[in-house]
Amino acid sequence: MQEYMPFIWIGFAVLMAVCEALTAQLVSIWFVIGAGCAAITTIFTPSIPIQSAVFLIVSLIALIVTRPIVNRLKKNKSRINTNAERLIGRIGDVLSDITDAETIGQVKVSGEVWSAKSSDAPITKGEKIKVLSIEGVKLIVEKV
Repeated sequence: MQEYMPFIWIGFAVLMAVCEALTAQLVSIWFVIGAGCAAITTIFTPSIPIQSAVFLIVSLIALIVTRPIVNRLKKNKSRINTNAERLIGRIGDVLSDITDAETIGQVKVSGEVWSAKSSDAPITKGEKIKVLSIEGVKLIVEKV
C-alpha cells in the first residue's frame, strides 16, 4: 500500500482540481494544495498518518490564508446596474390612482409607463411622483 500512496494523493489532487474546475466558486482548491503536499511527503516518510496530517494542516492553512483574499476580491467587483435602475430618483406623472400601499397603479417616468406602488400615502392621477426603488417589475414611488 505504501508504494501506491504518491499516486493516491496525486489522484486525489487531480479529482479535487476537476471538482474545482466544474464549479464557479472556490470550493476545493485548498484540498488540491494539501494533497499535493501530502504526495511530496511520501518521499520523506511512508507513514500514512503523517501524510494525512500534512494534508489536513496544509489544506487548513491554505483555507485560512486565501479565504479573506477571495472575499475581498468578491466585494471589489462592481455591481452592474440594470437599465431600469436609472429611473431611481426620477420624477414622473401618475396615470392611474394608487389608493394605498397594496394598490398597483400606473406611472409614466422618462417616457415609459410602469406599474407602481406607493411607499406610504395614496397618490391620485395627475400628481407628480419620485421613484424610490424597484421591486420586480413595479416602481415604488412617493408624492413629490
